[in-house]
Amino acid sequence: MGSFDFITFFFLIAAVVIFLQLRSVLGRRTGNERPPFDPYSPREMSKGPESADNGKVVQLPRRESAAEDESRYAAIDTFAKVGTPLNGQLRALSDADRSFIPEDFVNGAKMAYEMIVMAFADGDRKTLKGLLSREVYEGFDSAIAEREAKGEVVKSTFVGIEKADITHAEIKDNEENITVRIISQLISATYDKQGKLIDGDADSVAEVNDLWTFSRDIRSRDPNWKLIATESDN
Repeated sequence: MGSFDFITFFFLIAAVVIFLQLRSVLGRRTGNERPPFDPYSPREMSKGPESADNGKVVQLPRRESAAEDESRYAAIDTFAKVGTPLNGQLRALSDADRSFIPEDFVNGAKMAYEMIVMAFADGDRKTLKGLLSREVYEGFDSAIAEREAKGEVVKSTFVGIEKADITHAEIKDNEENITVRIISQLISATYDKQGKLIDGDADSVAEVNDLWTFSRDIRSRDPNWKLIATESDN
């Protein structure tokens, strides 16, 4: 019996020691524990990036503030009057693509317009292929091929763009579509294989009115837009 009591007492002491060790390692709940970490909570966002022990900075995701929304809309409101259909269209597009700035887009569209017009005149398929949708490229390529088959040559001088305005913007099937009315000035003359003038005028500036629609996939990392439709606005 004495031996049994000694063994029982020994294991009891061992159990208490193990319990105390586990308690010191794992800790205990006191009701004052920090809540689970939420990177989107205002309290955590106000702290900014948190540094780890190894010195690396952990960047936390954040929601866009109302002030940033208003700043983004301000560029749109300057471009299109508040309350107009175009203003609403541009705001909706900006909500889907927060990098969109109307003025920057128009400047890019003007550059693309000049490049496309001159590449078409020069028969530069490589440049056109990077700026046009497949369907539009096929149309341009067919017109160039027909011109080449007849031995015709186009000589053009791009004078400049008088005006460029966004007329419509929409999100359709995850694509941003923006239509721009462009009024440009161009000197263009087409000659047959004998060098005879058959179209245009090499000595006068012509005004050209176009409606061009550009498109970009919102899901794509490619920031470039492509021309998906053209029509004359004369």
